[in-house]
Amino acid sequence: MVALSYPSADLLQAQDWSFPVPIAYGPGRIAELGRLCEEAGSRRPLVVTDRGSSELPFIDLAVSSLQQSGLRPAVFSDVSPNPTDTDVANGHRAFSDGGHDGVVAIGGGSGMDAGKAISLVSSSSSDLAAFDFDLPSSPELTTRDFVPLITVPTTAGTGAETESTAMVTVADRGVKVCVWHPQQKPAAAILDPELTLGLPPDLTAWTGVDALVHAIEAFCVPGWHPLCDGVALEAMRLIAASLPRAVVDGGDLLARSAMLVGSCLAGVSFLKGLGLVHGMSHMIGAVYDTHHGLTNAVLLPLVLEFNRPGIQDKSEAMAQALGAGNSFHDLMVWTSALLDEVGIPPNLAEVGVGSDRLAEIADKALLDAATGTNPVAPSHQDIEDLLRASLTFTR
Repeated sequence: MVALSYPSADLLQAQDWSFPVPIAYGPGRIAELGRLCEEAGSRRPLVVTDRGSSELPFIDLAVSSLQQSGLRPAVFSDVSPNPTDTDVANGHRAFSDGGHDGVVAIGGGSGMDAGKAISLVSSSSSDLAAFDFDLPSSPELTTRDFVPLITVPTTAGTGAETESTAMVTVADRGVKVCVWHPQQKPAAAILDPELTLGLPPDLTAWTGVDALVHAIEAFCVPGWHPLCDGVALEAMRLIAASLPRAVVDGGDLLARSAMLVGSCLAGVSFLKGLGLVHGMSHMIGAVYDTHHGLTNAVLLPLVLEFNRPGIQDKSEAMAQALGAGNSFHDLMVWTSALLDEVGIPPNLAEVGVGSDRLAEIADKALLDAATGTNPVAPSHQDIEDLLRASLTFTR
């Protein structure tokens, strides 16, 4: 296991960071949610989370902080594990009917994505489709046109708290699309590791490997980007050192803190782009409603091997950051061992993916924006072959 070089005093004390958005980091910082909303100009925030999180203690903590600041919040939690355009439309209706003036996106990836998407459509008369990342232009809006958005991750995985980007399933097309606007940024993010304490081992593993995949895929995107590459390597180092500990002991605050920071850094790094793991995982999730992080975790070794010709020169840096050694072989051995250690299934058949729609998924994955920045350009047949292999054995 890689040793953490930070003294625990740094990870367990409150820190305020200004890059890439204002970040309030540290145990107990959820208590400042009300102040941050008020400073952002929101007095009637809509708290958005997913159905599975609606009864968890962090929702009560968030609402209590808002009410203690004299604010008038409401909670919208009618959000699927993979948020759909219908969920967003329902959230938009709740936002409008309640006279809300801001959004608090809180939870794992689903709550965060839904909250961010609702904040996009609640800012203008444009519908969700107008914010599709793949469109040549976005609605003509400025930063002032958007309602204040505060993001609060409660898992160390999605890393979505510093950007407006959100993944939403368009139900009638059976695809996941990325929605965003270049002028929207969260007014603030709260990174409170206490909110992640007690997350079950399986969800800790699935979300944690998701964060690791973000960092690995971002670092492997072709091109020189020292800002994203630097934070990707630091994310790998933090996650490698802390994920097994967090899975074994849900109350290990030091490990949870390192994971939350690593996840945030990994999220910043993929501004550079992602890769084929995400390109396939997005569409598998859209078709089979699988957990995104778990799907990424199962696919990772297969895609690393496929990408070997394009990432050989980056393998040494990744292996060293992970404490795995110095070579591509070391990287692969370490990755497989980590997935085994944290209980990731060896194939996608074990998580409910069948063989009946592989060509359809390959069609959609080939067009995904993440596939476009993969270090080795895949063909449709390449993707279909990888999907078929993933059903029986991946490491």
